Amino acid sequence: MPLQDYMQLVSTDDHLIEHPALWADRLPRRFLDAGPRIIEHEFTPGKTPAQVWLYEGRIYRYIGLNAVAGKRPEEYGAEPIRYSDMLPGCYDVAARVRDMDIEGVQAQLNFPSFPRFAGTVFLEADDKELALLCVRAWNDYVLEEWCAAAPDRFIPLVLVPLWDVHEAVAEVERTAALGARAISFVENPVPLGLPSFHTDYWDPFFSACEEHEMVLCVHFGSSGYSPRTAPEAPMAVMISLFGCNSMYATADLLFSPVFHRHPKLKFALSEGGIGWVPYMLERIDTTWEKHRYYQNIDQTVRPSDLFREHIFGCFIEDQHGIDNRHQVGIDNITWEGDYPHSDSNWPNSRKLLAEALLDVPDDEAHKMVELNARRLFRFPRTEAGV
Repeated sequence: MPLQDYMQLVSTDDHLIEHPALWADRLPRRFLDAGPRIIEHEFTPGKTPAQVWLYEGRIYRYIGLNAVAGKRPEEYGAEPIRYSDMLPGCYDVAARVRDMDIEGVQAQLNFPSFPRFAGTVFLEADDKELALLCVRAWNDYVLEEWCAAAPDRFIPLVLVPLWDVHEAVAEVERTAALGARAISFVENPVPLGLPSFHTDYWDPFFSACEEHEMVLCVHFGSSGYSPRTAPEAPMAVMISLFGCNSMYATADLLFSPVFHRHPKLKFALSEGGIGWVPYMLERIDTTWEKHRYYQNIDQTVRPSDLFREHIFGCFIEDQHGIDNRHQVGIDNITWEGDYPHSDSNWPNSRKLLAEALLDVPDDEAHKMVELNARRLFRFPRTEAGV
C-alpha cells in the first residue's frame, strides 16, 4: 500500500501570506511611505474595514489570495479581508510548521501573495529602484526568516526583477549564494509586455539559472492571463480552465529554442495538473512530425523527449493523471498541497493522497510524493527530516 510511513510528502506549490511589516522592516527609510504597507480601508460605510496593501499610492484589495484553508466550501467566497480571517499558518512560520505537521507534510515550496506569483506587482511599479528593493526584501525575508526557521521544511524560492534581465541575473547569483533553489517565473512573458521565449532576450538569465541549478517554477496565472470564455461566464469556468495556461506554456517552450540553448534548464508547471500531459505530448509530437520542415523549429529532437528532460508536472487531485502516470513520465511528476488556497485539502492531504494512490506501487508513489521533488530542487532529507 502506498504512502508508507517512510514516505515524506514534499509539496511543490504552497503560498505564504506576507506579514504587514515585511517591507517596512527592510526598505530604506526614504521609501517607507511609497513601499508596500498595510492600511485600514473602509470600502462600504458601516462595514468592517478591510486590511489592504498600499503601494505607490495604489490600493491592492487582496491580502490572502483565497486563503481559506480550514473553512468549509460553503464558507468560500469573498477574499479574506483581515489577517484575523485566516489561519495564523498563512503568515506565521511557526504556525505553518504546526499546520504541516497536522496533515503530515514534511516540506513545502511557497509562492508569494501580495507580489503575485512571480512578482509582477513590482513589474508594474513606477519607481523601479524601489521595485528592485522590494524584490530583494521579499527574497531576504524568505531566505533569512521563513526558510531559515525550519530549513528541512521549506524549499527556498525567490523572485527576480522581470523588467531588467541583467538585474535578474544579479539576483539569481545573489540568492543562489544564500541557498535559493528555485525562482518563481512567468508562464508566458508576452501578456506582461516582455519578450517571448522565442527570442534571445532571456538567454543570460536562463544561463545563470543553469549555472546555479535554479528551477523555474511557472505557476498558472503568472502571465496575468485568465482563461475566460464570456463576460457573463461564472468564475467556475475560469477556475476549470486555468490548467490550459500550463498547456500553452508547454507547447510554447517545447517549440521554442529555450531547451536547445539551455540543456540543463528545468521548469515546473505549478498547479497545472498532469492529466492533460499524455494528450498534449502526443499532439505536439504529431505536429512536429508533420510541420517541422517548413517552420523555424528544431528538426532533430522530438518535443516529448525535451519534456521528459526539462519539464515537471505538479498535481493536487488528478486521478486521471495518476492512472496514466507512465504516459506522463513517472520521473516528471510532483505533488502539491496548495496551502492555504481553496484547492488545498488541508488538513486531509495525506489521507486523500493515500486513497488516490491506492493502486500505485510503493516505489512509484514514493517518487511522486517525495523523491522527484527532492531531486529536482536539490533538497535532500536532513538528520531532522529522517
